[in-house]
Amino acid sequence: MSVEVEILNRQRARRVDACRLRVLTEGLLRDELGMASATLGIHLIGARAMALMNWRWLQHEGSTDILTFDHRGAAGEPLHGELFICVDDAVAQSAMFRTTVDGELVRYVIHGVLHLMGHDDLEPVARRLMKREENRLVRRVTAGGGVMGLVGPVRRRVPSRRGNRSVRGVVSPRAGGKRSP
Repeated sequence: MSVEVEILNRQRARRVDACRLRVLTEGLLRDELGMASATLGIHLIGARAMALMNWRWLQHEGSTDILTFDHRGAAGEPLHGELFICVDDAVAQSAMFRTTVDGELVRYVIHGVLHLMGHDDLEPVARRLMKREENRLVRRVTAGGGVMGLVGPVRRRVPSRRGNRSVRGVVSPRAGGKRSP
């Protein structure tokens, strides 16, 4: 029995410290929620990929912050699921709610895990209970500033020498050793 978390960063707009996110998530599952066994995949994606998934699975237009998929076969089995988190939405909502991108990312992980644990946010009473537990866990996990620097600044796009593809964070030889805009 173990807690296993795998992070797949499929977006390239922001640097995310996947190792720290994995450690934080494992601590959430094991220490805060008391799970001895869990398997969780976290996919960090951009707004375009999220909009496609949101339409495919829920027939909702546009991006959303998180989609949660429960892969357990029956009730009572250990937590087993996947979270698809939109980093672009975390950036936008952090500005809207005057929080940090790091805090938003942690909030989305907690929100998804609560869904996998059976919490629901469709009805007002259930939504209030879930939000109360989400806020409690966010405070616990972010106490002491341990999430600061989890998400890095915007990555710059630099034109590649191979046509219209881009290479991010690379110095362009055509710019005389300077970063291209």
